[in-house]
Amino acid sequence: MPILTTPSGAVALRPTQEPNHDRGGGARTTPLVSPAIGAQGFLNGITDFAPRAAIPFHSHNCEESVLVLEGEAILEIDGEQIALGTLDTTFIPARVSHRFRNASDSANLRIFWTYARADATRTLTDSGETRPIASERAR
Repeated sequence: MPILTTPSGAVALRPTQEPNHDRGGGARTTPLVSPAIGAQGFLNGITDFAPRAAIPFHSHNCEESVLVLEGEAILEIDGEQIALGTLDTTFIPARVSHRFRNASDSANLRIFWTYARADATRTLTDSGETRPIASERAR
């Protein structure tokens, strides 16, 4: 729920007050900016990972950037495993299969993600299933 919406359409959000959903495998996502609050050009949100949690390999129909807010991540992409720490930031081109996982046995991982389109989709690499990212806000 936005804490403030101005007459111009500007919105302020508190992630701790926004609904989140289980992504499976020990990851929970909190969508933030989306068409549901008026965004037309991009999406963003936060995903929290329990220790050793990972999300499945997937790709998007647009560019993505991920910023590590806290913890130690492993980005798996192009056959590489790239260690990332707090404030490390990624750029991932459209249609490139990748995944993030928590490298720690004891600490949580928190990432902030941004997609370059409000109609961004996620396609699971193994199954080919595609869903709109914005639909996750309603779960």
